[in-house]
Parts: sequence; C-alpha cells; structure tokens
Amino acid sequence: MSERQREIRPCCGLGANWAKLHTIATKGGQLSVCSKLCYAIGGAPYQITGCALGFFLQIYLLDVALVDPFYASIILFGGRAWDAITDPTVGFLVSRSPWTRFGKMMPWIVLSTPLAVVCYFLIWYVPPIDQGKIIWYLMFYCLFQTLQTCFHVPYSALTMFISSEQKERDSATAYRMTVEVLGTVIGTGIKGQIVGLANAPCIPVGDDFNSSSQDFGPEVNISQPHISLEHTRQAYMIASGVISAIYVLCAVILFCGVKERKDSYWLSEPMSFFQGIRLVMGHGPYVKLVMGFLFTSLAFMLLEGNFALFCCYTLGFRDDFQNILLVIMFSATLTIPFWQWFLTRFGKKTAVYCGTTAVIPFLILVVLLKSNLIVTYMISFAAGVSIAAAFLLPWSMLPDVVDDFKVHNPETQGHEAIFYSFYVFFTKFASGVSLGISTLSLDFAGYVTRGCSQPVEVDITLKVLVSAAPIFLIIIGLIIFITYPINEERCQGNRKLLNEQRENELDSETDSTETDGSVV
Repeated sequence: MSERQREIRPCCGLGANWAKLHTIATKGGQLSVCSKLCYAIGGAPYQITGCALGFFLQIYLLDVALVDPFYASIILFGGRAWDAITDPTVGFLVSRSPWTRFGKMMPWIVLSTPLAVVCYFLIWYVPPIDQGKIIWYLMFYCLFQTLQTCFHVPYSALTMFISSEQKERDSATAYRMTVEVLGTVIGTGIKGQIVGLANAPCIPVGDDFNSSSQDFGPEVNISQPHISLEHTRQAYMIASGVISAIYVLCAVILFCGVKERKDSYWLSEPMSFFQGIRLVMGHGPYVKLVMGFLFTSLAFMLLEGNFALFCCYTLGFRDDFQNILLVIMFSATLTIPFWQWFLTRFGKKTAVYCGTTAVIPFLILVVLLKSNLIVTYMISFAAGVSIAAAFLLPWSMLPDVVDDFKVHNPETQGHEAIFYSFYVFFTKFASGVSLGISTLSLDFAGYVTRGCSQPVEVDITLKVLVSAAPIFLIIIGLIIFITYPINEERCQGNRKLLNEQRENELDSETDSTETDGSVV
C-alpha cells in the first residue's frame, strides 16, 4: 500500500490517537472495528431525528401544536415532498464536488450539521401566533429536511469510499444498520419517555361526557392535575434539545474517525442533472430494486406515521404508546445481527422475502385481537424483527447495484451519490404522499383534536392505515422483487471484475511512477 493510502487525517487535535484506532489494516482495504464503529455512529442522527419525526410529529401537530388536521397534512406532505426533491439535487451537487483534504463527502456533512440542529429544535417549538403556525412549521420542516439531506446523501455514498472491498462494505453496512436501528431506539426513547412524563389532559367528547370521572380519569390526568398543555410543549422542546446534542456528537465522531479512500474514487466527466437522471434510471437492476423497496418502505412508513395514534385511540393505550414504540425499535436493534447472518448464509433476495413477509401476521393480529396491553407488547416485539430487515436490506443491496453499473459502464465512474440520492428521493416522496393522505383521511373521518376518544370512522381509518394498506403495499413490492436480476453469483462475478480493474489501474500508476523516476 502506498503512503498516500496509509495516510490518516489528523483533526480536532486528536489526530495521533484516532490514527491508531482506525488505520486501514491491509492492502486489500480491510477496516478496523473502530473505523466501522465511527462510520456507523455517523448514521445515528438521521435515524434518531427521523424516528422522532416519524412517530411523533403527526400527533404533536394535532394534539400539542393544535394544528387543524387539514393543515397538518399539508405540512407533513410538503415537508416530505420537498425533502424528496432535495435528495437528487444534493446528490447531483455532491457528485460534482471536488476532492478536498478532508475528502469528497465529509465537508458536506460537517457544514450542514450546525444549521440542521437549529432547524430541528425550532420544529418542536410552538410559536406564540395562531395564523402563521402552518408557515412556521412548513418552513423549518423543509429547512431541516434540506440540511439533513446535505448530511445523509454524502454519508450514504460514503459506503463506496471507505473501502474497495465489497465484503468490508457489507460489514460496515451491518455495523451502520445496527447503530441506526439503535438510533431509532434512542430517538423513540428520548422523545417518548420525556414526552410521556407530561401527557397533557385530553378533552372528553361525545359519550365521554356521560361517563363517570373515574372511567376516563387516567386519560384526562385527574391524578396529575398539575400537568397542562404548556408542560407538554416544554417536554417536546427538552427532548428535541437532547436529540440535537446527540446529532452534533455523532457528526464529530464520524469526522474524526473515518477517512475516505481516494483509491475508491474515480474522476469522471461532469454531467448535467438530467443526464444523471437518465444515467441511473437507465440501469434496469437499479430501477427494479428501487421500485421494490419503494412499496415495502412505504408500507413501514404508513405504519410508523400512524401507529402512535392507533395505540392511543384504537387500542386505548394513551399512556403506554411510547413504551410500545420503544419495544418495536428495541426488538429491531437486537435482530439486525441475525439478518446480517441470514443474508450472508441464504442470500439477500431470500432475506427480503422472509424478512418482509414476517410482519404480515402481526399486522393482522394487532387489529383483530381484542385490545390487551401484554399481547400488544408481544406483537410489537415480533414486528420489530421484520422492521430490522427493512432497515438493513436496502442499504446492503444498493452497493451491489452500483458495482453492477460500474461493470457495465466502465467509462462512467464517480457518480455513486446519484444512485443513493435517487433511492432516497423515491422513498421520501412516497412517504410524504402517504403521510399527507393518511392525515387528510383522518380529517375526513372526523378526527377530534385532543379528544379522549374518536368517532368510529377514525377507528376504522387507523386500522386500514396500520394493517390493510401496509400488507397490500408489501405484496406489491415482493412481486416486483421477483424480477430483480442480481443474485449472489452475479455479485461475486462483478466484484472479481472490479478488483481486476483496480489492480490494472494500480499497476499502471506504478509503472508510470517508475518511468518518471528513471527519467529523473
């Protein structure tokens, strides 16, 4: 290995210590455990904030910020749709970024972090105005999504720059997915537990007025009359402050502990934005992979966005929903290593079918069985196993598609960020549509803001959103995966061809260097 490849970037006054911890071990591009951990920690902010927003933003806008369901649907759809648009744009800009002393991706990550945490904090602040709330939340939601895209797209593409070995990239991806799912536990735990300590009183509606106070006393916080809506708003702000601090810490660890490998980077001719679109969408395996995960991811996003309301109103667990969400994410974290072993042993396509279909029986049970807290915890734990597969598999399979593209297009290199950004674009846009439609559906069904109970129509709508609709979307996604052509044999063949290409390039560089030296 050349001295350039062995060089470790000093930073933050800790260069020597970090260098010892994450020096690349071998000529083949193997990564130390510390390098993989530092890389994995960098993925936590996206999942921590994304999970907090996914699980709690809808119920926050409706029951805490007191935004009308119709306007809440505009905020949720507008934010996600804008986020989707920024992904290919940022991916295009990242692909045209020059290589710097800190790498190609790292400057984007570092510069976006401070502004992102400020915008994230302001999302959870209720402004002292009534008419301008929708503008406030839509503006800061869109700003945060833009800045987080400037973090996450380069970070996702960083997979291709930390090692030239597919095995090492798969291993680093497994580390990353474990930490990211742990990030969902942290995001759910911090947001849920802090907010759960300050649940604001609900408002009795309909038949609730005919019930005795002891029947709905725990829901209206008669046992804790000191808790008000203002206390709940302060709890949301405290939780967002803690998450913002973790966001910054993870970004610092990523910057200090990971070095981009320039030998995994190809210079290429700049191309226009629409050329980039044609480039990635013209590769068949990529289109099939994205479309398959588009539907399966949309299913889990529908579940994520509406499960808190489902627990509160359909199941009646208003004071326990945050713990149910925590069990789901904790289960997903524990089973990530199992799915990494499974895809290595049986192949990635088999893992997709087994992992995604595993959640279907539990989605059926949760709406058919009579409401029972213990049974709900058991179903939630089992459902988390499938969610772990949904987290791991897309990011483990995307590098395979990128490698396949490189084999078939050896003259076009250096556009990895575009592939990742367009995948995120489609999933986020679909997420925005799903959240907007689901919140709008609740409005049409007659959702009552802060109500202790909801009309029957709302109950039916929530059941469809967390069970019937996700199952239908999962089935469509699995049908598309039947046509996905990249199997383990094709992956191995692609890796062999790319390794030969890299060896030839290194030999050419060596011969050129020796020739120049002899001339001198």
